[in-house]
Amino acid sequence: MLSPADGAVVVPGDGARAAAAIPVRNADCYAAWSHSLRESRAMSEVFDLTCELIRRRSLTPDDAGCMDVVTDRLNACGFRCEDLSFREVANLWATHGESGPVLAFLGHVDVVPSGPEAEWTSPPFQPTVRAGKLYGRGAADMKSGVAAMVVALQQFVVAHPDHPGTIALLLTSDEEGPINLDGVRRVAKLFRESGQRIDWCVVGEPSSRKRLGDLIRVGRRGSLSFKLSVHGVQGHVAYPEKARNPLHAVAPALAELVATHWDDGNADFPPTTFQISNIHGGTGALNVIPGSVVIDGNFRFGTASSADSLRERTEAILKRHGIDCTIEWNLSGESFHSPEGGKLRKAVIDACREICGIEPEPSTGGGTSDGRFIAPLGAEVVEIGPVNATIHKIDECVSLDDLERLPAVHVAIAERLLR
Repeated sequence: MLSPADGAVVVPGDGARAAAAIPVRNADCYAAWSHSLRESRAMSEVFDLTCELIRRRSLTPDDAGCMDVVTDRLNACGFRCEDLSFREVANLWATHGESGPVLAFLGHVDVVPSGPEAEWTSPPFQPTVRAGKLYGRGAADMKSGVAAMVVALQQFVVAHPDHPGTIALLLTSDEEGPINLDGVRRVAKLFRESGQRIDWCVVGEPSSRKRLGDLIRVGRRGSLSFKLSVHGVQGHVAYPEKARNPLHAVAPALAELVATHWDDGNADFPPTTFQISNIHGGTGALNVIPGSVVIDGNFRFGTASSADSLRERTEAILKRHGIDCTIEWNLSGESFHSPEGGKLRKAVIDACREICGIEPEPSTGGGTSDGRFIAPLGAEVVEIGPVNATIHKIDECVSLDDLERLPAVHVAIAERLLR
């Protein structure tokens, strides 16, 4: 692991008060970097807040105090902050303004586990700068994004205290978990029941490929999973006539599912894909025919197919093969798409051109995001955030240059929609 003598800047936890104790070989190097950093007030704020959030070991669903940090900042500039927590999950809904339209920024403060900390060059929850990048778990996914959105909202309401409509922030500590029951999914249900509208939603997930703004997500594929339990009769492998092997029974049906052409996709989405992810069966003994097998499968689909149609076609295949089985379905989210010409999509593209000097590529690739829960409320959803090359990896990092620009991108979006 990197030591202070290697020249990295270990960012102190108490700001300037601790600067004298910064363990770097060349203090003048840090002073020069710090001075250039502080030339931009936005950079100072977004850098400091990102570091404060990285220090907090907010493994899903624990927010580790991140929500309090954000709430204190937004309360100070006139936001109304509502705690919408459910069970162990922290959710924050902060708003400024009383009318429509509503522009919401969406993010999460939870992170995935660091993996073996000894494999990190510097400790994962100790923000460290080296070679123009800020390192730490969540640096890209997505504590830099959260910090940038918070700073942007502060700047926007200071510059435009009487702005039309409502500008808002929705944060959760349950995005990285496997089920996501009590985060944005639960808040969206609450909003639907209460009539809370969202017209536009900017998701701050790390969308960029090589530099900030080179790619934006204008939609996401849906995700539909199943757990298929196939029933057989356990027995001795030497007497197959006295047993019924569920693996043998289901294999032809699985082959057909894998070979099926589900759709052709369309101009906005690639064709639907199907993958078998897990097969569990058997006792572990070589001479025992299993009595049951459990199979996990997943569809990723665009707007050319629906979750209902994929369910129906799958169950028809299983029925045709005479499989004795039960199947449990889990729809993580339907596909969604923000069409060309949408106000938010245009605002994001224009902001990337202005702030980043780049023409963003509109994409619907990748996995899923919490935007899938907001889109069904009638919102136009677009994702814009830092480079995603190191997310969930050892030595996760974000470019300081990108971090500096990101709040300005969000401010530019808000100014195009709420002025």
